[in-house]
Amino acid sequence: MLQAQRHWQWQISSEQNRLVLDMGEMQFCTPYKLRQLTDEALSEPQFNLLDADFYKQVGEYLSTFNLWSDAQICQIALNATAVKHYLKPVLAKSWFFAPYTGRDINQEAIVSLTSQCQSGQFLIVDCADGASVCLCLEPHFALDENLSLKQFEVIKVLNNRIHPILSAQNQQKRA
Repeated sequence: MLQAQRHWQWQISSEQNRLVLDMGEMQFCTPYKLRQLTDEALSEPQFNLLDADFYKQVGEYLSTFNLWSDAQICQIALNATAVKHYLKPVLAKSWFFAPYTGRDINQEAIVSLTSQCQSGQFLIVDCADGASVCLCLEPHFALDENLSLKQFEVIKVLNNRIHPILSAQNQQKRA
């Protein structure tokens, strides 16, 4: 995974209508449109210590699962950082998901959400008392027969919709 650098800077790409991280020799384009961003993001801030710390924490956490390559971990961690610090708040849309009725307590940030169409893996980016902002890790996730999420899109759900998955030590790669 790439190490955060002092010269990294968030930028606005009017041409792509996206938040971009300028990393010097390359740029990382997030999937987040300008209308989704906070005013702070629109001021093109440096990739600061809070960003770097969260990026590193997410990267280290994801690497314990042995599911993703370093490049994928970097991509997930950078998108999660953009969501955590620069995306406007989103409203909960829990009606798409089945409530969790099991007894296992979720202790991981990688969780499962189950819609009427499928189950999929998500990364909890921000967790509050009653709801969590979740980043879709699936290439495509059908919410219902008409609506879906693309990889790295976010949705906020009530915490009673979050299904725990196996711990990082026990997680197996899916086919």
